[in-house]
Amino acid sequence: CSGLGVRVGLQRCEYPGHRPTKCLPCHCTRRHADGSMLLCLSQFVASPLCCPSRASILTGKYPHNHHVINNTLEGNCSSTAWQKTQEPKTFPALLQAYAGYQTFFAGKYLNQYGNPDAGGVEHVPLGWDYWVGLERNSRYYNYTLSVNGKPKKHGGNYSEDYLTDVLTNMSLDFLQYKSNYRPFFMMVSTPAPHAPWTPAPQYQDRFKDLKAPRDPNFNVHGKDKHWLIRQAKTPMTNSSIELLDEAYRKRWRTLLSVDDLVEKVVKRLEVRGELDNTYIIFTSDNGYHTGQFSLPLDKRQLYESDIRVPLLIRGPNIKPNQTTGLAVQNVDLGPTILDMAGYNVSKTTMDGMSFLSVLEGSVNSTTWRTDFLVEYEGEGSNVSDPACPLLGPGVSVCFPDCVCEDSFNNTYACVRTVAPSANLQYCEFDDNEVFVEVYNITVDPYQLINLAKTIDQEVLEKMNHRLMMLQSCSGQSCRTPGVYDARYTFDPHLMFSNRSHRRNRLRRA
Repeated sequence: CSGLGVRVGLQRCEYPGHRPTKCLPCHCTRRHADGSMLLCLSQFVASPLCCPSRASILTGKYPHNHHVINNTLEGNCSSTAWQKTQEPKTFPALLQAYAGYQTFFAGKYLNQYGNPDAGGVEHVPLGWDYWVGLERNSRYYNYTLSVNGKPKKHGGNYSEDYLTDVLTNMSLDFLQYKSNYRPFFMMVSTPAPHAPWTPAPQYQDRFKDLKAPRDPNFNVHGKDKHWLIRQAKTPMTNSSIELLDEAYRKRWRTLLSVDDLVEKVVKRLEVRGELDNTYIIFTSDNGYHTGQFSLPLDKRQLYESDIRVPLLIRGPNIKPNQTTGLAVQNVDLGPTILDMAGYNVSKTTMDGMSFLSVLEGSVNSTTWRTDFLVEYEGEGSNVSDPACPLLGPGVSVCFPDCVCEDSFNNTYACVRTVAPSANLQYCEFDDNEVFVEVYNITVDPYQLINLAKTIDQEVLEKMNHRLMMLQSCSGQSCRTPGVYDARYTFDPHLMFSNRSHRRNRLRRA
């Protein structure tokens, strides 16, 4: 999990009249003080991009319902519209308002947080008693924090300014001085291992021989995939491979400071006698590819490297050393944390569902949800990239050897199915040909073979029908039975109908 974007959360969910629980971060590379390990789950993101995914974590909603479509203010990332319509409904706001929680946030919030056109750093999102928010996107030095709405600038001195360590110290201070008479929720969101991948000085020479994994889909041509994948140069140039290997090493180096953060927080809770009733949650906002299908470095794609993230949890009533194959999504985190706190999740409008029963082993594969939605709105430039003039306008995130990672028509939606009888992915692109990609993950875990032209037509029709339903779902309707659920019903009159309603739905929102 060290190779993926990291998001760390901490909470205490003690609620009068309910089982006392707590949640805080842990890292998969270290054991806890009592030697126990964690329960590992398969988790997927609702969108493989920072701001839409973080918005899904906070609201428990799919992007088509929270309307954050990219990392820009115009894309609703921390916009005034987001602040008015979505921030009051986030799970921290509910914990604070209805369960008496003292709440603490430290780190990266949403990519456009602090933008002067949306309230600047003076804006403190609803739901947080103690607020330490990073202005804009990921940095390690020379940044500004909003400390309860007041700007605090940091420079380039390691001992005073290295952001991961600053977040560590502020988290420890909160734990030390918080009220012992109120439950607390704490979320620590480190930019590491996001670019610019700046490690702490003591770790800058680690992992010298480490290379990005050479999986079967590394540096191979995606010949049967969407045009954006097909345009990647195969084999990659030596300079691209050197770039991604060095980035991979730097990412691991930055995570060593995250390890230190987690260890210190866990020890502080142990010293305070609060560790045993603590739920520990470690996860991420998106995955990351390094050379898969000859794309050097980024996220944004529909493949497992980009949409799967680590999820490790420890806590009361969770048996150690477990791994479950039941798939959860980041829209489920909010409902689960509310459930841990004893809050009635059915009172919310969240699309996700609580997986607390999965953690406690009271749900099996025949009763758990079998599919979910992944959606992404592609971004491009209105003018040609100077590095790639032949590709014309409409592309973005281009590398010097003219391999572009995104485009306007890299807009897609997928149904990801994880069921006892099927492990499938069905995706449709919002482009002129409505390009389709289908993968049988059971036999093709690296997604080398697109089955769209060979799979049974009835399966395609059912998956298209299911995708349409999920793209228009809200709340409870997002949790209806999937194609490979015995309770699923299929109305063929709905298949392939009204595509124009579905196209550009996110953009219009």
